[in-house]
Amino acid sequence: MAEHLELLAEMPMVGRMSTQERLKHAQKRRAQQVKMWAQAEKEAHGKKSHKEQPWKEVSGLRPRKQVLFPPSIVLLEAAARNDLEEVRQFLSSGVSPNLANEDGLTALHQCCIDDFQEMAQQLLEAGADVNARDSECWTPLHAAATCGHLHLVELLISCGAELLAVNSDGNMPYDLCEDEQTLDCLETAMANHGITQDSIEEARAVPELCMLNDLQSLLHAGANLNDPLDHGATLTCVVMRR
Repeated sequence: MAEHLELLAEMPMVGRMSTQERLKHAQKRRAQQVKMWAQAEKEAHGKKSHKEQPWKEVSGLRPRKQVLFPPSIVLLEAAARNDLEEVRQFLSSGVSPNLANEDGLTALHQCCIDDFQEMAQQLLEAGADVNARDSECWTPLHAAATCGHLHLVELLISCGAELLAVNSDGNMPYDLCEDEQTLDCLETAMANHGITQDSIEEARAVPELCMLNDLQSLLHAGANLNDPLDHGATLTCVVMRR
């Protein structure tokens, strides 16, 4: 609850930020979420170990002090430190490069925010999804373009990044790019792929068309669009907000 109130209090300040400032602020917030989640896992593990203590004392075994974090947390943390060797070891041991945190952020997303080109290359070679989407439908290309990381944008495009990917705000990577060289790279790639203004508008309309198709399917199945969902809003309200 306290975190929710804090986020509400920050909204006026965030509204005055530039695009890059908002991205950095979001990155900081997500890093805090990962840290809090890891701490909660640690505390939960500690409580479990405490409950098992009487059995261990009876059996004569000494408790082992060990904290285990989910692979997704460990991989993202190593990527955020730009620890190439540790990430290489994780990947070699079978850890998926596409693991994400609760916000859908993958290690590749993180690299594209922090401008870790060599780490991004390593993840892509290990099979990382170049078009992975987080909870706000941001792809790694959205992140790299917003930050103006030219070489990462070039790398992602060469690996098949979707130039017309639309995030939850209706923005494509080139919409969010304020760096001239990086924007020129994106627009050149779009031209080389034969992307026209018509194809851009068609791509922007896809999320709305999918939503309409889903609503039509629900109506055919007898659903009531005015029934409240888990968060209290109705499907009708959700559509109107879009």
